[in-house]
Amino acid sequence: MFQLSDATALADDLRDLRRALHRDPELGLHLPQTQQTVLAALGGLPLEITTGTALSSVTAVLRGGRPGPAVLLRADMDALPVQETTGLPYASRRTGVMHACGHDLHTSALVGAARLLAARREELAGDVVFMFQPGEEGHGGARLMIDEGVLDAAGERVVAAYGLHVLANTLPAGVVATRPGTVLAASDGFDVTVTGRGGHGSSPHTAQDPITVVCEMVTALQTMVTRTVDVFDPAVLTVGSLHAGEARNVIPETATFRATVRTVSEPARALVRGAVARTVRGIADAHGVTAEIDYQDGYPVTVNDGAETSFATAVAGELLGPERVLIAPRPISGSEDFSFVLQEVPGVFLGIGACPADRDPGTAPMNHSPGAAFDDGVLPAAAVLLAGLAAGRLEQAAAAGDLPTAAGAVTP
Repeated sequence: MFQLSDATALADDLRDLRRALHRDPELGLHLPQTQQTVLAALGGLPLEITTGTALSSVTAVLRGGRPGPAVLLRADMDALPVQETTGLPYASRRTGVMHACGHDLHTSALVGAARLLAARREELAGDVVFMFQPGEEGHGGARLMIDEGVLDAAGERVVAAYGLHVLANTLPAGVVATRPGTVLAASDGFDVTVTGRGGHGSSPHTAQDPITVVCEMVTALQTMVTRTVDVFDPAVLTVGSLHAGEARNVIPETATFRATVRTVSEPARALVRGAVARTVRGIADAHGVTAEIDYQDGYPVTVNDGAETSFATAVAGELLGPERVLIAPRPISGSEDFSFVLQEVPGVFLGIGACPADRDPGTAPMNHSPGAAFDDGVLPAAAVLLAGLAAGRLEQAAAAGDLPTAAGAVTP
């Protein structure tokens, strides 16, 4: 239904939209200016639009001209608490806030997909739900949008969902990569507070020093990972914060540390959770101190459906050329709340290179860096890929005879 040339006509508009979003980034679940910018960009299209209650989301439904199921396309819209150092003429105007992860490109690409699909609305064999999501960066916005009904926005549960993420390094611009099965890691975290008994640094035997205990815990946790978790089902545990005391000659009463955990399977995720508690409490007991653990489940493992991955890579090859589609050899340890969507419906999360031409993908600053830069010349490719996935999946369902019943379900 689509060719890359269909999207190149939108290149200037999508670039301008992306740069407007980049200049005025917003954080978290509430993005009022971003929401209004998206609504304006969708203006005039034949969409049924609703906005969120718990977050400033935008959900738009495009009704196809032929009967069929519904599919979902998603873009996240929030920025990061990062001070931009790119020096670009359209750099962030907000101190300490930057679109360092490329969500401004995601949003613009999804607007482009909406325009492409709306222009072919009568040919679509079903409906498309456009999910413009705040709060991906640690706030679980996808979960909130699911709770508010985004997966059923067309009147029936979507049969497939697709998301796309730009990469500032690793891949050349316009190259797409994904894989079947686990594509991104789960991300959890925990905080530990060890309480002993304070005292004078000259007489540690009269105190219960929490600092030495915490240091032993940090080291033991690294050993625990290497001796508990299968090397072929890996886990990464990193302590990123450790604090105790204020003076060199005072033994404090408490010491704390905070850590992140990345795993690529749910069994490994559960294994590490239990092993952390066992290790921390065992060391605390051995030293006669107490330890409180606050373990926080974050985003689950992002798992691509095998059949949907085969379909998506085939579509990407047809639209962009097979030489621009790669199957990733292994998952990466980043995480994504699109994982919540893929727990509910089959689908695919893909990456697309957006490294500027004057940078080496192997050494360019990565996503989340204050110097991260993205080539908005990839926007037509990203837009046509999203549109092609939606249209192609609906056509696939039509060919298989998957039509909605009167009750809104899809026939087997």
